[in-house]
Amino acid sequence: MGGSCTQRCPARRRQVLFPFLLPLFYPALCEQIRYSIPEELAKGSVVGNLAKDLGLSVLDVSARKLRVSAEKLLFNVDAESGDLLVKDRIDREQICKERRRCELQLEAVVENPLNIFHIIVVVEDINDHAPQFHKDEINLEISESVSLGTGTILESAKDPDISMNSLSKYQLSPNEYFSLVVKDNPEGGKYPELVLKKTLDRETQSTHHLVLTALDSGDPPRSGTVQIRILVVDANDNPPVFSQDVYKVSLREDVPQGTFVLRVSATDQDEGVNAEITYSFLGVADTARHVFSLDSATGNIVTHQPLDYEDVERYAMDVEAKDRGSLSTQCKVIIEVLDENDNSPEIIITSLSDQILEDSKPGMVVGLFKTRDQDSKENGEVTCNLSRDIPFKIHSSSNNYYKLVTDGALDREETPEYNVTITATDRGKPPLSSSATITLRITDVNDNAPVFHQASYVVHLAENNPPGASIAQVSASDPDLGPNGHVSYSIVASDLEPRALSSYVSVSAHSGVVFAQRAFDHEQLRAFELTLQARDHGSPALSANVSLRVLVGDRNDNAPRVLYPALGPDGSALFDTVPRTAQPGYLVTKVVAVDADSGHNAWLSYHVLQASEPGLFSVGLRTGEVRTARVLGDRDAARQRLLVAVRDGGQPPLSATATLLLVFADSLQEALPDLSDHSEPTDPQAELQFYLVVALALISVLFLLVVILAIALRLRCSSSPSAAGGCFGSVLCSKSGPEIPPNYSEGTLPYADNLCVPGNQTNPEFNFLTSVEHCPATQDILNKDSSSVLLASVLTLSVEADKNTFKQQAPPNTDWRFSQAQRPGTSGSQNGDETGTWPNNQFDTEMLQAMILASASEAADGSSTLGGGAGTMGLSARYGPQFTLQHVPDYRQNVYIPGSNATLTNAAGKRDGKAPAGGNGNKKKSGKKEKK
Repeated sequence: MGGSCTQRCPARRRQVLFPFLLPLFYPALCEQIRYSIPEELAKGSVVGNLAKDLGLSVLDVSARKLRVSAEKLLFNVDAESGDLLVKDRIDREQICKERRRCELQLEAVVENPLNIFHIIVVVEDINDHAPQFHKDEINLEISESVSLGTGTILESAKDPDISMNSLSKYQLSPNEYFSLVVKDNPEGGKYPELVLKKTLDRETQSTHHLVLTALDSGDPPRSGTVQIRILVVDANDNPPVFSQDVYKVSLREDVPQGTFVLRVSATDQDEGVNAEITYSFLGVADTARHVFSLDSATGNIVTHQPLDYEDVERYAMDVEAKDRGSLSTQCKVIIEVLDENDNSPEIIITSLSDQILEDSKPGMVVGLFKTRDQDSKENGEVTCNLSRDIPFKIHSSSNNYYKLVTDGALDREETPEYNVTITATDRGKPPLSSSATITLRITDVNDNAPVFHQASYVVHLAENNPPGASIAQVSASDPDLGPNGHVSYSIVASDLEPRALSSYVSVSAHSGVVFAQRAFDHEQLRAFELTLQARDHGSPALSANVSLRVLVGDRNDNAPRVLYPALGPDGSALFDTVPRTAQPGYLVTKVVAVDADSGHNAWLSYHVLQASEPGLFSVGLRTGEVRTARVLGDRDAARQRLLVAVRDGGQPPLSATATLLLVFADSLQEALPDLSDHSEPTDPQAELQFYLVVALALISVLFLLVVILAIALRLRCSSSPSAAGGCFGSVLCSKSGPEIPPNYSEGTLPYADNLCVPGNQTNPEFNFLTSVEHCPATQDILNKDSSSVLLASVLTLSVEADKNTFKQQAPPNTDWRFSQAQRPGTSGSQNGDETGTWPNNQFDTEMLQAMILASASEAADGSSTLGGGAGTMGLSARYGPQFTLQHVPDYRQNVYIPGSNATLTNAAGKRDGKAPAGGNGNKKKSGKKEKK
């Protein structure tokens, strides 16, 4: 049943490596595997173990998809055992016709790697056909005058089997007149000839019946018979004779129908009817009878149908010439068909790879195909070519078999598929060609990283954006397919704090939209930078980074803030003094403001909104400097109120206002009446609170003075009884000189005594005048200290020693100035509330009184500086280092030390030889509350 490989290579000892080494050493291995089987083998019969002969294991049969291919698939491969099985009926005579050697060409195809093996299955003939004659009966007419030994050629039997199974001999039924001679045909085979061995006598026997048997050499032998009927006729002693025994002619296959081929000619030496000859085909196959026609009268042979070299290359026909006397002769006509290039090559695709990776190396087999041209010689020689500019080439593997392999780098993103046109051309004249187009689709691999559409991104975002709003969108593209081209976005780095990054921005992983998680403030964060990453979903994943810089733009969301002049908690404003002789352009003060915004939004301009006297003052548009625009007129009020607006350059603009109180005066004493007389009505509730504070302060001061006077008088009376009467008889009252009534709303100290300011300011002294007529006797309810004794002595002695001063009071010391940072507060520290009034409650008043008493006590001890350093009066220790002598009234001018002729004066003024002078631009808290 099964055959063996006649050219099989030696078996490998290590069969494990054979499947892998087979593609490499294939050219060195056998090119063909041969099997031999008899025809008419039953379906499913095993031809041979193909897998074993190829060196494949049973597992490789299914894993490598072992299969066979052919033009007509008569075999298949068992996927479990690897056996080559018969799939369909195999009839050698039908498949191979008259060819003596019948071989079937198969191709065994395996994959992973892709390769092909050639298999030849030889179909052995079996004796399945008996010899057969064309006719069931042969009629012969033989003249009785025929001499002995005359032979008559009989029709040959046909047996399609070959070799031992073919026709081998003929047998004639026994008779006394005829014998059978078997002769060899020049074309092969044998034909019978009937030979006369005894003279015929028509009168004795006019007919003879014989049986001709044809036998083959099969086992068992098979046979066929034909009846021979011989009619004995009258004498016609000369048979026709052909001009030649064999006629040969060559004919092109492309000749048209009806073409004259040749003429056979025979002559008969008889005369009359016995010399009339007719021609006919003798024992010619049906194929030849259909293709050629023979004129029985002339012997002309012409084509009846088109010739085809690919079907029949050569025709051999017997032509019989018979006269009227039934004598006949035969000749052989051989017609050779010449091949013409009338068949285009055929391209048969055997196998194609279903997956071609774009990173495949050059030389990878992607397809197998073969060519076929039915023409012969040069007309059947085929060359194959591919279309240009494609990364593939053809490699010839064996006879008419080709491999399609890669010949360059593949890039699916550039060319996702290739339409490969294979052109097969023969070498005929003219050459014929055919083409076949196959489509090769390239499979994607992740060989492209995402690419952002911009090298970097810059986003301008206005501040105060709504949280959750989209501020930007980054976009990247990946030309790969599927997950290899699906891009997701993330934030990988930032100049922000890592823990706070999520509270600032986020990015959508799918769309690349960047969202603000909060409202940004330009004043806090002006710019930040993110590093965004685009990553595909390939394996391994590829990524790309891009920088996104977010610039937070400014909006006009901050109004200007006035730094100077500052307002108190109650809304009171500073006042400035302006000399009455100030010339136009005199710098009065300067409004200082800032704006937290930037750019035009922080570009400030200053404008006068409201003025008591329009045109009297001007404000610098950009500097905020307040200057006099003209000289003060006689009709102009001494007290001016100026409302200055500060606007920024935003759209819409924001603004703030500052209120300035300006007093035209050459000195503080001159400015005080204006401040008192021009007090504006205040809020009733605030005025009520102010009166309560003043009342409490007066009661406290009066009570303190009474106690001090009582103690002082008691001490004086106990030490000098004679002087006791003088104490009660003295009246300390002054009715001369102008007086300034106490106005606590203007910050005047709440004393029970009157502060008298003389009209003559050449003697700038302050005198404390008592307001009581008598000093009643009091009990010693307080501890005796030097300060109380000193004050009592001072108050007593000053009445008698300076009587003239009641009539001529000295003006107040002009060193009594307070800057914004030098106003004392309740804490006694510079860092207190700068906008509070001075003094603003009873507690501050008592503290100031105690301070003055302590300073007087120090002076009684003989200290020229009154404690705390030169020019401080001990105030710096209580109210800060900036609260020096120039910030309070100089009480030393009228303080006398008992037992000494020294008078405390302004040491600095005497040392410099200068009298204290009033300064311009003095600042003092206004007692009135200003509203914006």
